[in-house]
Amino acid sequence: MASSAKKRAIGSGENPEESENSPDENLGDDDSSGEEDSDASDEEINEEVVVDFEAHTISGNDFNGIKKLLQQLFLKAHVNTSELTDLIIQQNHIGSVVKQAEVPEDSDNDDDPDEVFGFITMLNLTERKGVQCVEEVKELIIDQCEKNCPHSTTEQLEQILNDTSKPVGLLLSERFINVPPQIALPLHKQLQEEMAEAQRTNKPSGRCHYCLMISKTCKEATKSISARGGTPKDEVMFVNAEEEFFDEQATMKFHYSVQEEADSCLSGRWSFDDVPMKPFRTVMLIPADRMPAIMDKLKEYLTI
Repeated sequence: MASSAKKRAIGSGENPEESENSPDENLGDDDSSGEEDSDASDEEINEEVVVDFEAHTISGNDFNGIKKLLQQLFLKAHVNTSELTDLIIQQNHIGSVVKQAEVPEDSDNDDDPDEVFGFITMLNLTERKGVQCVEEVKELIIDQCEKNCPHSTTEQLEQILNDTSKPVGLLLSERFINVPPQIALPLHKQLQEEMAEAQRTNKPSGRCHYCLMISKTCKEATKSISARGGTPKDEVMFVNAEEEFFDEQATMKFHYSVQEEADSCLSGRWSFDDVPMKPFRTVMLIPADRMPAIMDKLKEYLTI
């Protein structure tokens, strides 16, 4: 399926690449430009770059972009992100990638048209049982559960992951930090439609009794956190803000620290008044029948 087969506008926001660069990087060494150039530079620094995004069907051209975003999630965990990316591409009837909308040929924009700004997909872990990267993801989750939860919780999670009668889907929704959360609504709506179609046509990828998520979260460095999911909501901040709604519907959840694996909480500008933040991952297990309630919340808060 061609990558343009599912092309649709899904929103706009500040260019993530522009916001990552330091303003000084675009300044030359020539001091002869005077005050006028200085004033112009100030205007450029404060300029907001508006970017339109589109959703596309996942294709082989998206390998590097998807892998980069997976590495942002898993950091130094023992998960083969290359193999996981291949699985996502092979299952391209479910999921989308976010790219910049097409620009006129005479535009000065030099961005790579194939650059991936985000993606979403659902991988059926039960269907993929025995695949190396899938087993690595499951081992990571079980290992962190053992470290941060009561033994009974770990036993329950292992039982759920090994129950072939109630498949577990791994929901992956990653994007650059400065891509606005509003794009999440059409992406999740599209994903739910694709899951329903896969189920209607008896594809194993569409059968998920549970949804498993690993979310990027942070907390203030001066505050403690309960690994067992008992933390007050305002103490844990979700990098993808809409994932709070999944957290509300989770029947099992826990947190684990990734501070030793990351130099900073996020790779973009954060807006918490420069409060020191510690990076975590929050694992959530959500029954599939609670997805309609989550979608209602997404529609309520993210509709433009």
